Amino acid sequence: MDEYRFPNSRLKKKMDDPEKTPLLLVACGSFSPITFLHLRMFVMAADYVKHNTDYEMIGGYLSPVSDAYKKQGLAPAEHRVAMCQLAIDKASNWLMVDPWEAEKKDYQPTAKVLDHFDHEINVIRKGIDNGNGARKPVKISLLAGADLIQTMSTPGVWSEKDLDHILGRYGTFIIERSGTDIDEALASLQNYRDNIHVIQQLIQNDVSSTKIRLFLRRGMSVQYLIPAPVVEYIEQNHLYRDDARSSSTTSIQHADGDKGKSKETPAAS
Repeated sequence: MDEYRFPNSRLKKKMDDPEKTPLLLVACGSFSPITFLHLRMFVMAADYVKHNTDYEMIGGYLSPVSDAYKKQGLAPAEHRVAMCQLAIDKASNWLMVDPWEAEKKDYQPTAKVLDHFDHEINVIRKGIDNGNGARKPVKISLLAGADLIQTMSTPGVWSEKDLDHILGRYGTFIIERSGTDIDEALASLQNYRDNIHVIQQLIQNDVSSTKIRLFLRRGMSVQYLIPAPVVEYIEQNHLYRDDARSSSTTSIQHADGDKGKSKETPAAS
């Protein structure tokens, strides 16, 4: 990490409306591999923010999980970071890939990852120019699929300390997914309801990294399911032909809160 540099080339330098609250979205996950749905989540969130909130989007980040997560089908971090970068290079002018989490030897809980972004944006860079020359603090929020809210509402999956830190301090933008009962999940998270934004997925897309890996193991084409540069990268590097090397399905247990009892799954698969 000695050579780590926080990527900020696509961050908005100045706000358009000084009356609004600047917002930065962070998607944490495996991205093994990244799919169009991962990218589409940011676009849906941007539309929601524009038409339904008093926030102003200043940037979005993909934060791939480190190899320490040891999830089945998890390609090495260097490949996942590279695929994420290829997916956004020519497809977006405001999305970025931060390798900080991926390069860590130890698993980083989501709360700590959000703290990292808050430090880089609001401590080191002092927020953003509000358009009048003054600096304004940026709201950092987690972007995730509806399955995340389900895990957060399930006792024992997340530590109470992390849950309060993520939903209380940062908040989250959740993309609805078929098969997930949002209302039921939110029922047990009423204390954080004002900090949870639910975004309707008007065009259903159930493409997942798990399904992509299954296709690849079976020798089936994934063309038009994931970005073309990512398809080419997978072929060139012979990825996902055999997931046997990462057959462990053990979830990471972390010591934030109830030591040895809390588990956490990345916000995006």
